[in-house]
Amino acid sequence: MPLLTRTEELIMLAVWQLGQLAYSLPIRQRLEEITGDPYSLGSVYMPLDRLVKKGFLDSSLSEATPERGGRHKRIYRLTEAGRAELHRVQQVQQAMWSITLDIPAEPESQR
Repeated sequence: MPLLTRTEELIMLAVWQLGQLAYSLPIRQRLEEITGDPYSLGSVYMPLDRLVKKGFLDSSLSEATPERGGRHKRIYRLTEAGRAELHRVQQVQQAMWSITLDIPAEPESQR
C-alpha cells in the first residue's frame, strides 16, 4: 500500500492532536501553525474526504451550535487503521533518517 501524502499525514496528526475539536477550521489552523504555510479549506477538505474513504478517519456530526447559526460541525477522529498507518509512516521515516547524513541548512556554496 502506498504511503500517505505529506498533507494526509499532517492532517491525520492534527486530528489526533485536536481530539474532539478536530473539525475543518481547527485542523487548517493547526497546519498553518506548524508549517507556516497558508492552507485553504479546500486543501483540507479534499484530503479529509480521501482519508475517510481509505478508512483512516471516521467523521460524525456534532450537536448544532448557536454560534454557527444552528449548523453542525463535522468532527473527525482516527480509526485503528489510521493509527496503524501513522505508525507505519513514522517507522519508514525514522528508518530513512537514521541512515541519512545530516542535511545542512545552507547549500555548501553559501557556507
